[in-house]
Amino acid sequence: MPCFRLLVLSLAALSPAAEVVSLGAGSFLRGLPEGAKGPPVAPFVTADVQRPVPTNSWWSSLAWLPLSDTLFPHPLSAKATNEGLALGYPGAGITANEHAIVGSYALDLTIGHSGVAAFPEARVADWSDATVTTRFGEPTAGFSVTLGHGLPFVYCTYQGGGPAVRFKSAPKIVRNQGGELVVQVAGRTYGLYAPSRASWSGQGSNVLTAATGRAGWFSAAILPDDRPATLAAFRARAHNHVVRLDVAHTYDPATRRVQATWTPTFVEKEPGPPGSFFARYPHQWRSATQPTVFTYASVRGPMKVEAWTLGGSESYGLPPLLVDLPVAANADRTKLGALLAQDLAGTPPLRGDTYWLGKQLGKWASLLGLAEQLGDAVGATECERRLKVSLENFLTATVDGRAKKPGEGVFAYDPRWGTLIGYPASFGSDVELNDHHFHYGYFLRAAGTLARRDPAWIARWRPLVDLLVRDIASGDRADPLFPYQRCFDSYAGHSWASGHGRFGDGNNQESSSESINAWYGLLLLADATGDSRLRDRAAWLLATEVAAIEDYWFDVRGDLFPPTYPIEVVTMIWGGKGANATWFDANPQSLHGINFLPLTPGSLYLGQHPDYARRNHAGLVKSLAAFRTKQGKGGSPDAPFDHWADILWMQQAMFDAPGARKAWDARPANFKPEAGNSLTFTEAWISAFERNGPVPSVATPSSSWQFQLLLGSGSK
Repeated sequence: MPCFRLLVLSLAALSPAAEVVSLGAGSFLRGLPEGAKGPPVAPFVTADVQRPVPTNSWWSSLAWLPLSDTLFPHPLSAKATNEGLALGYPGAGITANEHAIVGSYALDLTIGHSGVAAFPEARVADWSDATVTTRFGEPTAGFSVTLGHGLPFVYCTYQGGGPAVRFKSAPKIVRNQGGELVVQVAGRTYGLYAPSRASWSGQGSNVLTAATGRAGWFSAAILPDDRPATLAAFRARAHNHVVRLDVAHTYDPATRRVQATWTPTFVEKEPGPPGSFFARYPHQWRSATQPTVFTYASVRGPMKVEAWTLGGSESYGLPPLLVDLPVAANADRTKLGALLAQDLAGTPPLRGDTYWLGKQLGKWASLLGLAEQLGDAVGATECERRLKVSLENFLTATVDGRAKKPGEGVFAYDPRWGTLIGYPASFGSDVELNDHHFHYGYFLRAAGTLARRDPAWIARWRPLVDLLVRDIASGDRADPLFPYQRCFDSYAGHSWASGHGRFGDGNNQESSSESINAWYGLLLLADATGDSRLRDRAAWLLATEVAAIEDYWFDVRGDLFPPTYPIEVVTMIWGGKGANATWFDANPQSLHGINFLPLTPGSLYLGQHPDYARRNHAGLVKSLAAFRTKQGKGGSPDAPFDHWADILWMQQAMFDAPGARKAWDARPANFKPEAGNSLTFTEAWISAFERNGPVPSVATPSSSWQFQLLLGSGSK
């Protein structure tokens, strides 16, 4: 992928706010267009941070607020307060009902400073792929804390004082020896580890302090239990401070599998056994090869702890993906042709905000492949025209010799946050930097679709398309413009949608399927252009996120959701909970459908577990009947879908094609498909499942689904 600093740029100063930057055939604005809204604050980082700051992370509120909202680096929870870093164990009290799976929100202790009573800020000082380091106070009187995904420990370094650990009331002392202090709060056990020559004072009160001398360091951990062997194991590794936790990934096209390898960086404060403990999420431990030594509870399911000295790994299979949906042999081509004409009738708007225009781009990309197979040259040309006109408009920063205004379709780079913002924006994609992977994923899928058909077009526009790639999924940790992997949480295995994460529940992601759409778009682009580095990165993103979706949104194996959670899907993943809710309504058709749409040739993963797909659909029917009864509309389970019905029937076709066909054929004459879908694609989809049967598994692809299998033997 071309790097911005290696490109020859043409700059034309227009105003103090923005400059036009030309890249290939396109251009963007450096600085926001006149009258545009952007993030209201600059990142809260230390003065020595000179690289683009991540957004859309589990720790984003640290960068958006003077202190922070609640963070969920499982197995811990944390919050930067004016007294220091508060810690809790959200796995201690998990409850569930039809609304959510919720962890404990209790924060049991606060790590502060013996010489500083209050801190107005906690600024981000450093980060890695799974950790963040935040700074409380000044370099001469303050402390830094490193915390991260999978770390039972937090690690502190002090200047001008030592640790002061505050509790709501005096904790129970379990052990106090040689700098180690083990305490219990409401049945939860924590280890506090000062240097071995240090001593603790304050026993019997709610404030415990340690005299660390010149050493100036300290660690604390949530312990899985209070057995002597557990205490000894954590004590032995407490002085091996983890300062970074980074991932490397590979993709093997022959096996269609990705592997991620995690490497921790340790700083040994005192001699002892090497390594430390790392808690792994279910999607990770399903392919783990190292033994489990402890277990923590979490809202994602049990976290199994491994002892690492060099690191750990996990492996995932890339699900079947199609370049285009095949027009099956059984399909009624005359009917498809008539539906295509209906879908393309009229003059569509070729401009709009980045989300709603994006959905149109996705629809036209799907129709293009069908039109070609049907031999409809006029329809195919029209689809290609719409894609090119819409993309080229947004990828050009000027009109009539001037810089575009926010409503005219333009991408603008905000150097404060290291992000590319599309205007018109929607759903907070400008001021909060929300959902960039959702929005830009549609653009990238459209670009990948065109790249297969017109190599000359993508050659001209690729430099600017690459900026969209880098905004949501830069693979370069030294990228001068964008943070590494903005949206994707490499350890949690999925993306986060909120740019700021300023919620008591942590960050969140609702539409997991739109995240997959983004990585599918990257794969199409990489495959069409022969970009093996982008291919490998996109395969890792997609395969990993599918594994996380199957566990945390769907629980396809039925071993993670608590028995008291009676719903078949978690609609929205939060740091501290899993919710059966959307941002926009409580209709069960939305609660289920938001994690299906957009249905594309890259959506076959939704059918890899037909038994679960059937269970999901049955749960939807049941919940919808109850929902309609509450609304006084009658609760018959036989009543047809009336919201996103095409999307829901397409999901049904993956396990019950005859049932989906019957419902689809009985639709009203004035039926309108979901905004990003079409009549033609729905008809072709149901016909394909009638002909080909269920989706093949990763390990045993079906010959009937081999048509243009993306990144497989029939790729190009």
